[in-house]
Amino acid sequence: MGINKFNSEDYYDPTAYNAMTNIAKEEAAKSRPGYRPLVYICSPYSGDVTGNIEKARKYCRFAVDKGYIPIAPHLFYPQFLDDGNPDERNLGMFFGNVLMSKCAEVWVCGDTVSKGMAAEIERAKRKGYCLRYFSSEMEETNI
Repeated sequence: MGINKFNSEDYYDPTAYNAMTNIAKEEAAKSRPGYRPLVYICSPYSGDVTGNIEKARKYCRFAVDKGYIPIAPHLFYPQFLDDGNPDERNLGMFFGNVLMSKCAEVWVCGDTVSKGMAAEIERAKRKGYCLRYFSSEMEETNI
């Protein structure tokens, strides 16, 4: 049985279709032993870098505990790219976008949206990726 893109009144309903498709994918994934989908962790880096790194680690641990494989480019690329250099920052953002395209979901974590996060969120929306929002206490919100 497929999921219909049209509602009971025969109107195109992409929101319901996307939601039901995502639920079906999650259920199918649960039936495969050892399967863990990739999730892109979108959280602040700049500003309080030390504090934001600790928060990103917490968000990644949360994803692991929920059965996902977290991808957090802002924990990896600043190890060898200079975030203060605009060209290298743009390169890191590009690399992150490539990784985002491989992920099942994008999780926006924390109570603040930085400029870099806003660009990631906009790209995810434009590409139609599944976005989920979590507070800094890891409670899912409806933003």
